[in-house]
Amino acid sequence: MPRATVARIDLAAIRHNFGLARQFAGGARAMAVIKADAYGHGIARVARTLAPDATCFAVACIEEALAIRDAGLAHPVVLLQGVHAAGDMATCAAQNFEPVLHSGYQLDWLAAQAAGPAFWIKVNTGMNRLGFRPAELSRVMAVLAGRKSAFLGFVTHFAASDEMDNDATRQQTAVFADAVAPWPDAELSVANSAAHFRDGQPLFTRSRPGIMLYGASPMAERNGSDLGLQPAMSLESNLIAVRTLAAGDAVGYGAAWRAERETPMGIVAIGYADGYPRHAGNGTPVWVKGHRAALIGRVSMDMLAVDLSAVPDAREGDPVELWGRNVSVDEVARCAGTISYELLTGVTARVPRLYHGG
Repeated sequence: MPRATVARIDLAAIRHNFGLARQFAGGARAMAVIKADAYGHGIARVARTLAPDATCFAVACIEEALAIRDAGLAHPVVLLQGVHAAGDMATCAAQNFEPVLHSGYQLDWLAAQAAGPAFWIKVNTGMNRLGFRPAELSRVMAVLAGRKSAFLGFVTHFAASDEMDNDATRQQTAVFADAVAPWPDAELSVANSAAHFRDGQPLFTRSRPGIMLYGASPMAERNGSDLGLQPAMSLESNLIAVRTLAAGDAVGYGAAWRAERETPMGIVAIGYADGYPRHAGNGTPVWVKGHRAALIGRVSMDMLAVDLSAVPDAREGDPVELWGRNVSVDEVARCAGTISYELLTGVTARVPRLYHGG
């Protein structure tokens, strides 16, 4: 019999969250970002779930785009990193993939095609990872003039849109608007999830909701539920042992936590090999039998310990929610010194995904 450690995926929650993204996008069309195996939720199932409402998907790379085709879907797919080999241009043209071109070598690969794919151009407005600087756009567009490939529009990415008091997003938006003004018919895409929640933020013609589709917050210091989002993943396991610690007893590697008094303790069958963060600190919340309990000691590869003082009737076999509807993945991420993106995408393959709400 397998462990009780599973990730339950609520497809209805994903549909709800995408509907909210479309609502916030206003006149902009929302492309559903399902890269990184749909942020750990399963790219094929999520793509099929959103297919009736999404006009377009976005992924990081061609492997992810091909997974959408393997799922039986013919939607346009935007490749946010473009392509990584010259031969991928022909694949994009054949499969209706839309690469985002960010470097000169990709322009050369496109120029070598008799009939290349429809494509986007990445504009570097201050993130300084990928893209052409605004001053380079005239030269880039001159190189592309007359190509049989269809130019779709311009893309940029915000560096600090999750920080409401940071002026960088306004500055990047202004730089982008000025840079692309000579091409008024182009599609324009700037809006990651966080941008949907910024009052007065222009979303132009195409938005790119990602993390918000899965119910986690894109905004610093806020939980997804604060924004009207529904958690799509519930990471669950069960208690495999219940013990009583005497005052002075230590728990786990390095004796990182020691009982100050007699304390009921439970061992949960999940650890960092399943994707639960090893650096989650003492006091990180879990949910046991309708009550919050607290992580104690270091997270091990396959197990972790919790203080059951708030759940005196807990027994072996009782279910435990590590994050989900009762404990926000955003809160767990803060306790572990990371972000919900890392936690959701980090749930490993040995944790079965069980789907409902489809």
